[in-house]
Formats: sequence, structure tokens, C-alpha cells
Amino acid sequence: MNFPDSLLPPAILWPANLLAALLLYHCIRRAPWRILGKEGLQHLWLASCAGLMAMWSIKTGIKPGLNFHMLGGTLLTLMFGPRLAIMALAAVLLGVTLAGAGGWHSLGLNLLMMGSLPVLFSYALYSQAHHKLPRHVFVYIFVDAFVTAGLSIVLLGMADTLLLALAGAYSLEYLGDNYLPYFILMGWSEAMLTGMAVALMVAYRPEWLATFNDKLYIKGK
Repeated sequence: MNFPDSLLPPAILWPANLLAALLLYHCIRRAPWRILGKEGLQHLWLASCAGLMAMWSIKTGIKPGLNFHMLGGTLLTLMFGPRLAIMALAAVLLGVTLAGAGGWHSLGLNLLMMGSLPVLFSYALYSQAHHKLPRHVFVYIFVDAFVTAGLSIVLLGMADTLLLALAGAYSLEYLGDNYLPYFILMGWSEAMLTGMAVALMVAYRPEWLATFNDKLYIKGK
């Protein structure tokens, strides 16, 4: 998931850095920072960053750029909304890069792939479910959290595979046999952890979920 500097050419890395900088600028300006002003939510956001930083440090891999770790993008999206989620993942990525787990030249590309892609995908599915499916707590936990988290990491695996193949870093045949299939297993783990975490927050700390509303999903059902 986390691409080193030497794996991809500058023709890909530098445009990605520019696009990532524009994305961060937009998130900084438009993120609902007032949400973090609520009691305890600023500490929750920082704790989430620290927890994911530790989780991203626990990874396995077979070759440079072909590593696996849990993502957490869907969970952060449901907790804080897409812009604050991207900012949190940017902080996590900065931390693991400082620790030597990623390259500085590929920082923008890693943010686009591991940050914006799963977050925007998760928020798009959440929005569609919110408007087109019954507003029920089961839909929120199973579709918005469980299914979306699993699909987001599979989507990331497909995007990584396509990018690496097009850049000539590895052959599509090699990636299809030795890299992409593992994202299905990762997707199941991501779905389970996200679904359980959201279920617990719905039951005990619904105020930790910016996308959840008792009146819409529970009362009167």
C-alpha cells in the first residue's frame, strides 16, 4: 500500500504531490473544525490518529510497495466526515513517513491512494445509502460500516494493482497472482473491525459518529 520513492517514476509522483497539496488545502479551508470543539472530540480525533499510526506500523509485505495493513478510512469517515477524515489520514501518513515506513517524494501519492480514495468512496456509499435505503440502524452498521469498509480496501487493492502495472513496477500477472487476492482477505478483516467499532459506538457513544443521528436511525423504528 505504502509506495517507496524509488518504485514509481517522478512523472507520477510529482503530479500526485501537487494534487494532494490542493486536496489538503481544500480540506483545511472547508473542514468542519467546529466539530472538534465539542467536548472530548478533539481528543478522540487525536487518539484516532495515534491508534491508526500504530496500526499502520503493523504490516506485512513481499516486495517494495507490496505491503498490507489495516486502513481505517471508512471508520474515520463515519466518525468525523470526509474532510476531517482525510486530514486525520494525512497526519497518520506523515507519522509513518517520519518513522521511515514511506518515502517523502511519494507522500502525495500515498495520501491520494490510502487517504482520499477510501474516504471519498466511503462517503459516496454512505450518501447513497442515506438517501436510497431505509434509515435504520441495521443499514447504518451493516451497509455504511461493514460492507463499505470491506469494499473500500478491495478498491484500494485494485487501484494499487492498476497503478503499479501501468507504471511498469511489476507485471499485471505477478500482481494478480501475488498481491491483489490478499486484499479480499484484508477487506473481510477491515469490514469486521469497522462494523464492530461502529456498532459499539452506536450503542454507547453515538455522539462520536458525526454521520449518525438517533432520530433518523433509531427512534420510531
